[in-house]
Amino acid sequence: MGILEGKRILVTGVLTDSSIAFHVARLCQEQGATVVLTGYGRLTLVERIAKRLPEPPPVLELDVTNDEHLDTLADRVAEHVDGLDGIVHSIGYTPQEALGGNFLNTRWEHVATALHTSTFSLKSLTTALLPLMKNGGSVVALDFDNSVSYPIYDWMGVAKAGLASTARYLARYLGEQKIRVNLVSAGPLNTMAARSIPGFEELAAEWPKRAPLGWDITDPEPAARAVVALLSDWFPATTGEIVHVDGGFHSTGA
Repeated sequence: MGILEGKRILVTGVLTDSSIAFHVARLCQEQGATVVLTGYGRLTLVERIAKRLPEPPPVLELDVTNDEHLDTLADRVAEHVDGLDGIVHSIGYTPQEALGGNFLNTRWEHVATALHTSTFSLKSLTTALLPLMKNGGSVVALDFDNSVSYPIYDWMGVAKAGLASTARYLARYLGEQKIRVNLVSAGPLNTMAARSIPGFEELAAEWPKRAPLGWDITDPEPAARAVVALLSDWFPATTGEIVHVDGGFHSTGA
């Protein structure tokens, strides 16, 4: 038996088989869970990638900034599973105008898009699915270290700081319902999302040099394993936490 035997997990953010979310979905299935995926935009691409999982799961359309999508999400998920035990938030988007060293010149409209998609969506996704989490459960979101500033990351860094704060408040308000909310802060990985950040290679190049355990930007499995562990019952009293999976980079100085 796997550590997620019998659990029902919704995973967002599967776009390619190099994404953390894809490997989370794969490991969830390997550990005994039933998985439902959501996708946005290139839905046929998500459906094609989903076929590479051990058991091709259903794929539901979800734009986390669309109230109609959110309002109908629980009912659409309920067509495939009779409840949820876990939610994986792997959603982030920042317009190019808010990245790449343009911090001082970014307009509010671009910042608002970043915060709505990357930060507020954790709250809106979680609350949309609360009717399916009647027996408690675990919400895990993917983060990037926001304790310091990084070159080029700019307003996405601010959005991730907001994500961490959002997770803490969700943990506070959902604790009575036995719902845990935690973050996995992964080091930089060579995913499609990362490659869209100007200067990503420069940022990622520092990790193997400084991380005490080293860091492989091509291997999303360590981060995915942490997500799966937090989805399981092995962390029954952990909530509002950030688990760093970055080779220890965050703990080192110059």
